[in-house]
Amino acid sequence: MNYKTFFLFFVVLLMSFTNLPNKLNPNKISAEKESAIVFSNESIYNQLDANSFVLPSFDCFNLALDGFHLLKDKGLFQKNILTLVDFSLSSNTKRLWVIDLDKKIILFQTLVAHGRNTGEEFANQFSNKAASLKSSIGFYATGEIYDGKHGMSLKLDGLEKGLNDKARERAVVIHGADYVSETFIKQNKRLGRSQGCPAIPVEMNAKIINVIKDKSCLFIYHPSAANQIISGLAF
Repeated sequence: MNYKTFFLFFVVLLMSFTNLPNKLNPNKISAEKESAIVFSNESIYNQLDANSFVLPSFDCFNLALDGFHLLKDKGLFQKNILTLVDFSLSSNTKRLWVIDLDKKIILFQTLVAHGRNTGEEFANQFSNKAASLKSSIGFYATGEIYDGKHGMSLKLDGLEKGLNDKARERAVVIHGADYVSETFIKQNKRLGRSQGCPAIPVEMNAKIINVIKDKSCLFIYHPSAANQIISGLAF
């Protein structure tokens, strides 16, 4: 074997060993990819300008961003605006965030109500059924504005079968409500509750709806149902 032949043989052998782990362990690729995605999400999270607000939890943001990218790739969102609702938090706290992902800045943080049968101060029961008076978790695409019984309102399309895909027929929408206020909390020791809608303060209603309308992402989170949310994304 001459020198050139030996060198070529050595290069081919080295390349074979370099690729061997992926052939022997195909799960390694997906694990590495998942790790890279989490790292990317963490990088974006750390770059967020809180804009005098408080950042959402990373667990909520991480799951939201994963779903946002997956569903946007399917053509379900037209804006890089992400609205988060963290129902693991007390209803007496500002647990709704609107985030501009292009500018990496929090635009709004405010109170948001959960359904009457979802819980008292804390949300703990969820449903996709009509007349349940419960909130539904998961990913939504925002729809069109209309004038309803609560005034300016925003229709929602639930994107996860079995979790929230009945939102339209249940009339689960974003709207303003007098019972979503610091005054109501002081008088009742908890925020008011809706019939299943993520209701927000009247004074924030038009501001938020005009930003998030027409195919942006709304994500309603609760850690107890994280696995259901992930499963729902696989449709």
